[in-house]
Amino acid sequence: MTKYFKFPIFSLVVGLAAAGLLSWSQHHNSTIVMQNIFTVLLLCVLEISLSFDNAVVNATVLKKMDEVWKRRFLTWGMLIAVFGMRLIFPLIIVAIVGGISLVESFNIAFTKPDEYSALMQSAHLSVSSFGGAFLLMVFLHFFMNEEKDVHWIPLFEKPIARVSSFQSIELLTAMVVLLLIHRVLPAEQGTTFFLSYLWGIMTFLIVHGISELLEGPKLSHVKWLSTGLGMFLYLEVLDASFSFDGVIGAFAISHEIFVIMIGLSVGAFFVRGLTLYLVANDTLEQFQFLEHGAFYALGVLAFFMLLDPFFHFPEWFTALTGAAILTLSIFWSIYVDRRHRASKNN
Repeated sequence: MTKYFKFPIFSLVVGLAAAGLLSWSQHHNSTIVMQNIFTVLLLCVLEISLSFDNAVVNATVLKKMDEVWKRRFLTWGMLIAVFGMRLIFPLIIVAIVGGISLVESFNIAFTKPDEYSALMQSAHLSVSSFGGAFLLMVFLHFFMNEEKDVHWIPLFEKPIARVSSFQSIELLTAMVVLLLIHRVLPAEQGTTFFLSYLWGIMTFLIVHGISELLEGPKLSHVKWLSTGLGMFLYLEVLDASFSFDGVIGAFAISHEIFVIMIGLSVGAFFVRGLTLYLVANDTLEQFQFLEHGAFYALGVLAFFMLLDPFFHFPEWFTALTGAAILTLSIFWSIYVDRRHRASKNN
C-alpha cells in the first residue's frame, strides 16, 4: 500500500517546506509561517475528505482504460488537476467575474488577496450550479441504467432502472430539477443559475457523447482516437466538478493563493494515490456496493451544490456525509458477502 503514497507523502513534505519559505519571505514572522503551514495541512485534509468519493468513481472508469491512457491520466491529468484546477481555474473565474485580464487576475491574487477572495466568492453561484448540474447528470446516468442488475438499495434503484427505458429520462429529470429551483430564485440569481446549470448539462452531454462516439466503430480507423481519450476527457471534467466545492471553500479558510494551491494540490496527489490503490487491488470487486456508495455520495454533493443559493452546507459537513455513505457501503458489502458465504456453507 505504501508504494501508492510515497510520492504524495513526498509532495506533502515539499509543500510544507515551500509554504514555510514563501511565508517567511513575505512576512518574516514565525507565527504567520506556522499558521500557513497548518493551513496547508488543513486544506490537504479538506481536499482528501471532499474527494474520497471522487477517487472511487475515478477507479470505476480507470479500470476500463488500457495502460497507455491510465499513464496519461496519472501524468497529464495530474498536471491539469494541480495547475489547471488549483491555479489557472480560480484565476480565470476571477478574470471573468471582475472583467479583467488573466494577467491582472494573477497580480490581484498575489498583491490583493482579500479582493481576489471576494471576487472568487462572488462566483460561487455560477460554479456551484455548473458543477452540481454535471454531477447530477453523472449520478442519474449511473442509476438510470436498465442493464444495471446489482442494487444496494433495491427499493430505490430497481424502479429507477426500470424507467431508464424511457428515452432521455436523465435529461428530463435534470430539467425538472432546474425548473423547480429556478422558479423560486430572485430574477438576477435565477438567470445566473439557469445559464450555469445549462452549461453543466451541455458539458456532460458533449463529453459523454464524445466518449460514446469513440467507443463505436465509426472512428476506430483513426489511430489517435480511442475510447481512452473519451474516458480521459470525462474524468477531467468529473475531477473539475468535484474540485469546485473544495476550491471555493478553500478561500473561506485562507486568502493566500500559494497556500491554497499547495494545500489542495498535495491533497490531489493523495487522491490520485488512493485511486491507483483501488484499481490495483480490485477493491471495487471486493466491496460490491462501494461503487454504489461513491455515486450516492456524488449525488448528495450535487444536491448540496444545487441548494447553495438557499443554504450553504459547510465543507466539513459535505465531507463527513460522503465519508459516512462510503463507510456504510463498505460495511454493507462485508455483511452481504458473509451472509452469502454462510448460506453456501449451510
